[in-house]
Amino acid sequence: MGTATAPLPTRRHRLALFATSTMTGFGIASWITRTPAVRDDLGASLEAMGLVLFGLSVGSMIGILGAGALIRRVGTRPLVLLGGALPVIGVLLVGLTAPAQLPAGVWIGLFLVGFGAGVAEIGLNVEAAAVERVIERPVVPVLHACFSLGTVAGGLVGIAMTAARVPVVVHLPVAAVVMAALALTAALNLRPMPRPDTAAAAAAAASAATADPSDSESVSTATARRRSVITVQLLLLAVITLAMAFAEGAASDWLPLLMTSDHDAPEVLGSLVFTGFALAMLIGRSAGTPLVTRFGRATVIRTCAVVGAVGVVAVVLSPSPIVTAAAAAVWGLGIALGFPLAVSAAGDHPTDGDRRVSVVATAGYVAFLVGPPALGFLGEHLGLRVAMLVPLALLVVTVVIASAAGRQTSTPRTT
Repeated sequence: MGTATAPLPTRRHRLALFATSTMTGFGIASWITRTPAVRDDLGASLEAMGLVLFGLSVGSMIGILGAGALIRRVGTRPLVLLGGALPVIGVLLVGLTAPAQLPAGVWIGLFLVGFGAGVAEIGLNVEAAAVERVIERPVVPVLHACFSLGTVAGGLVGIAMTAARVPVVVHLPVAAVVMAALALTAALNLRPMPRPDTAAAAAAAASAATADPSDSESVSTATARRRSVITVQLLLLAVITLAMAFAEGAASDWLPLLMTSDHDAPEVLGSLVFTGFALAMLIGRSAGTPLVTRFGRATVIRTCAVVGAVGVVAVVLSPSPIVTAAAAAVWGLGIALGFPLAVSAAGDHPTDGDRRVSVVATAGYVAFLVGPPALGFLGEHLGLRVAMLVPLALLVVTVVIASAAGRQTSTPRTT
């Protein structure tokens, strides 16, 4: 498997997943590049902006934490469809209420973006991991590369809009139209993916354990030990996704404001730094797959964490906007593959991949969206540069535990 061209339904399904992920990235970048303008429209302080951002976090937490139960009840298709519709409405609402100086309206808009993206992103990662098991080719890193592609496109548009002084009330509604087109493309191409027969696998395992009564106790002990190892591995993978997502969220939400507040840079330069960060992530995710094939997931994740940590340190110590821009690119290149490779490692299981991916992705997305408001609070009292030491510490932890992302050997992959 994995050498022939994927069947048409699988290709259309991947198109749907990639379109939704691109839409999410485009919408988030459209919002992020106009964060200083929204702040000015609202007349908000850093701490007040942290509270506004909390709408995104609350919506995301509800969506993410509820996604697992929703997937078990209704499957992933409704979640992806919902995740396509709500962010469109949310971005539109932000664009209309920020100039009207209605922080509650911006909060609600970000809540809709967060909730929609939250339920969709868990479903997207579960589906991408399922496609990987079918075609035996990387899909999760490409899914995340599409998110980065969306952020780069949204960032470039945002830079142009900022430079041209186009008001938020014009820019964000236009962005919502682009997002709606991508969401419609996804809705028209979603297809069901086959899932393993977990009941049959469990029955086979029980039959193997009782086939030779004299060995049943040793088989039971080995099975318990294997499950314990897999559980610890799952926990460590969740920590890796948490660290990588926290580092990504910190850069995405606060780099533009760090440039304008700490370096007195113009608004357009803050947007440009964010876009450079997103472009570095796109390059890392698009070009990094051969490295995974050659060196393995664990080695690549460890190296990524080291490079990302170097970038964070350079941002913290940077004496000028130019150095900060270069450091942000190193930061983005370093953390590009960490999240998707940890998700792929979680899905590397013949019968329990969906649940494992859901657990690991949930940890990552909670960190991605809860982290920025927390850093806003720290930034208000200690400065944004000092707040960036938190993602640095998490990346150091990732270096230590990266070996958890190696391929499982305890449970063989079915073909």
